[in-house]
Amino acid sequence: MEFRRLGRSGLTISEIAYGNWLTHGSQVEEDTAAACIRAALDAGITTFDTADVYAETRAEAVLGRALHGERREGLEIFTKVYFPTGPGRNDRGLGRKHIMESIDNSLRRLRTDYVDLYQAHRYDHSTPLEETMEAFADVVRSGKAHYIGVSEWTAEQLRAGHELARELRVPLISNQPQYSALWRVIEADVVPASQELGISQVVWSPLAQGVLTGKYTPGGAPPAGSRATDEKGGATFVAGWLRDEVLERVQRLQPLADQADLTLAQLSVAWVLQNPNVATAIMGASRPGQVAENVKAAGVRLDADLLKAVDDALDPVVERDPGLTAGHPGND
Repeated sequence: MEFRRLGRSGLTISEIAYGNWLTHGSQVEEDTAAACIRAALDAGITTFDTADVYAETRAEAVLGRALHGERREGLEIFTKVYFPTGPGRNDRGLGRKHIMESIDNSLRRLRTDYVDLYQAHRYDHSTPLEETMEAFADVVRSGKAHYIGVSEWTAEQLRAGHELARELRVPLISNQPQYSALWRVIEADVVPASQELGISQVVWSPLAQGVLTGKYTPGGAPPAGSRATDEKGGATFVAGWLRDEVLERVQRLQPLADQADLTLAQLSVAWVLQNPNVATAIMGASRPGQVAENVKAAGVRLDADLLKAVDDALDPVVERDPGLTAGHPGND
């Protein structure tokens, strides 16, 4: 495993992070989830990402049980707040009440006294940003989180949040966007702003919901047990990528992966990690073998010719404009 600093901070995290968005507490049984987490630990992954909303809060609890007994100082645990976690009008968003109650509930489920990174899962247009950032600052000052981050914020939102964080003297060090060789929306504005502000990207879906593994073929039925066949909701998120024009282009990457002596999944994760503003790529898994295979992307360096070949293979189906969301598989 290789490691990188998160933003302009002193926090070091693993290049590959383990995430449990659609799997733990939902898509796979807990024994399998625990085995995947054990495989991640064995592979040298120290960074684990979750959110209070995943699997209706069950994902945090599964992760907490699986990591219980590990040396806490050797782990970096991230979680998020924003989406509804209950029926009440204040059980959502980034108001002070929801943030202060949610951090306590997350810590209880995760079986820890603090998280290393507490993230705003989206931007809350209905709550004053000052209120949100002051609540996050109080979470940090109380010792319940070491750092704060955000997810899927625009460049303008990052600038505003970062300015308030500096005034409040709390470290806002990360953004968690979707990013892959197929979805490059952040490159135009978010990455340049983040580099200026000292913010790193903690990227999700580097495999475009599994499409960049090559297992989905043009005109073919989705493989049994794949996310596209998940009746618990996972199929919704991959459906937007299952267009023949996309799948045909993805198949053109296989010879490039062979040339680099990588699997297509490893090539795709390594591609994301070539961006110097990316601190870590979040990987999920439905079986331990996937973890062991995908972590081999850590430390891989792709030469300029190979990167250009990937661009040439995918270019007509790459999403670069945030307005081009037709058929997009959805957000985490």
